[in-house]
Amino acid sequence: MIKKIYILDGLGCASCASKMEGKINELEDVENANIDFVNKTLSLELSKDASVESILDEVSRIVKSIEPDVVLSERVEDDLDVKTMEYNKKELIPTLAGLLIFIAAYMFKGLSSSILFIVSYSIIGYDVIFKAIRNIKNREVFDENFLMTIATLGAFSIGEMPEAVSVMLFYKIGEYLQDLAVEKSRRSIKALLNIRPDYANLLVGGKEFKVEPRQVRVDNIIIVKPGERIPLDGVIIEGESTVDTSALTGESIPRDVEVGSEVLSGFINKNGLLKIKVTKNFKDSTVNKILELVENANSKKSRTENFITKFAKIYTPIVVAIAALIVIIPVVFYDGSFQVWLYRGLIFLVVSCPCALVISIPLGFFGGIGAASRRGILIKGSNYLEALKDVSTVVFDKTGTLTKGKFRVNKVISSENWNEAYVLEFAALAESYSNHPIAISILNEFNKEVDKSRVKDYKEISGFGVSAIIDNKKVLVGNAKLMIQNGIKINESSDVGTLVYVAIDDEFAGCLVISDEIKNEAIVAVKTLKEMGIKTIMLTGDSKEISKDVAEKVCIDKFYYGLLPNDKVEKLEELEIENENGKILFVGDGINDAPVIARADVGVAMGALGSDAAIEAADVVLMDDDIRKIITSIEVARRTRKIVYQNIALAIGVKIIVMVIATFGVATMWEAVFADVGVALLAVLNSIRVLKTKP
Repeated sequence: MIKKIYILDGLGCASCASKMEGKINELEDVENANIDFVNKTLSLELSKDASVESILDEVSRIVKSIEPDVVLSERVEDDLDVKTMEYNKKELIPTLAGLLIFIAAYMFKGLSSSILFIVSYSIIGYDVIFKAIRNIKNREVFDENFLMTIATLGAFSIGEMPEAVSVMLFYKIGEYLQDLAVEKSRRSIKALLNIRPDYANLLVGGKEFKVEPRQVRVDNIIIVKPGERIPLDGVIIEGESTVDTSALTGESIPRDVEVGSEVLSGFINKNGLLKIKVTKNFKDSTVNKILELVENANSKKSRTENFITKFAKIYTPIVVAIAALIVIIPVVFYDGSFQVWLYRGLIFLVVSCPCALVISIPLGFFGGIGAASRRGILIKGSNYLEALKDVSTVVFDKTGTLTKGKFRVNKVISSENWNEAYVLEFAALAESYSNHPIAISILNEFNKEVDKSRVKDYKEISGFGVSAIIDNKKVLVGNAKLMIQNGIKINESSDVGTLVYVAIDDEFAGCLVISDEIKNEAIVAVKTLKEMGIKTIMLTGDSKEISKDVAEKVCIDKFYYGLLPNDKVEKLEELEIENENGKILFVGDGINDAPVIARADVGVAMGALGSDAAIEAADVVLMDDDIRKIITSIEVARRTRKIVYQNIALAIGVKIIVMVIATFGVATMWEAVFADVGVALLAVLNSIRVLKTKP
């Protein structure tokens, strides 16, 4: 599949964007086309045999037929903001000129006044009328340009010249303010993601050069000075410092880094001078992947957005038909005044434009995605953000999710003939050649330099443990099966955890109780989820005793143990059948849980900072190990839903009210204009509130 992203510079009509998207999706070899009105981008997914140039010609033709002023160009840098605002300023100049002539028209009477009103109307509304005529030729009748043209020309026909001009004037001013609000909100959202590096200090032959991050290659050496943003992923080869990771992870506490530490693009160097060896080109860097994920998140639309798009297509024609009936029925059947009922019908036409919905709803979801990103939560689409609000069950992996994934020796037990220090020492010596997490935990507990020269004939026995000759003594370290296999009678411990038995010269010497540490934030997260009315379940491949111990300490509602990766998928499918009225969220620590993460309604990968595999598998990525961010993501989703529903209620409610009172002759064109552009402006401003979701 071929993927391309293009900028639609000058796109200012949400309903036009929807029409473009529909027509482009009808093209042969276009598997999916999505227009993100908020970001002014077109995302294309083409079949692998497609001719990009010929499809691009067709796409350009479609775009120009609907919006001639839109310029289609392949996206290289995110430089759209300035161009769009320049376009809006050009639109404002004729509107202001028309306003002056409109004011002058009131100073004259008779023919002079009428001529000035017509001139003012022509200057202010020429582009609206031109677009309406062009769209009619292209068989695209029911849009805002057509509605405003018919409504204002109708007002002229019944002698309401001042009102016709004022309606067009305030429509254009409202559109400008609406565009301004959209741009402001879009910039506010992107300001949260202001992590793109501006330059890199490249070190070549002992000299420093300031270059674009894209020019730096893998294995190049860069210098990062105090206060600068790290431009590319790499490893520190000289220097030490403290780095601010909040832009990527949402963590408020800085990290200390030194030689050998991995650092990611987007981190801010706080104090020391760092020399870094680059490990990834800019296009593969963490900061670029994050920006791409967030900027392209709107390509996966929510059910609400898809519904509104379909609703807008049938809503406007229906309202136009009703407006026609409002004029015809009273005049034909009840001998009503044609002028009076035409005026009321025209109000219907002005009110019917669904722009408030088409613009504000995608903007609300984009704001929610931006608000989550600021907190180190990457949500890969509006559909996943919407699904998060309906989560009724959270399913956890155990190791690395509820626990730290770092084993620790909790207890050393010795038999009568040996003391605890000797048991730990012989266990550490026996495990000194192993890199297994259990062996590492024993060596960490011993916390002394190991003299490997004391160890002879080391053998690792898969599934059982290890054997070795230490100080001319035969030593066995492993599970109960190893002891039984060698005829050694052991004193089994009742302690919960992984039990590692030690035998010296065929005599039981003692055992070590090893367990994984539970994360403190896991206890808080599970408690909070329960308070929110969300059920909690744990899936793990560990033993029953260990699983039960963790579940009880964390207060998990239900747990399932001894599960292989495919067993976890099967269990999740069973839970989905039981959980008909809500969504299931599964959270794991990355690639090992990829199958079940992919299968869940919402798959969450945590601790995935810099992990390409985890970012690819999950629907939501927590950029650090803080499991409490699941709660934050659900809260952001619920607040986003609340604001989106407020916009729907505001837009539809006000329009219905104005339509009703217009039918009874109470409303005027002024109320109609407010119900259109005024409500759209309020809805856009309301959408910005999602950014204020509390961390």
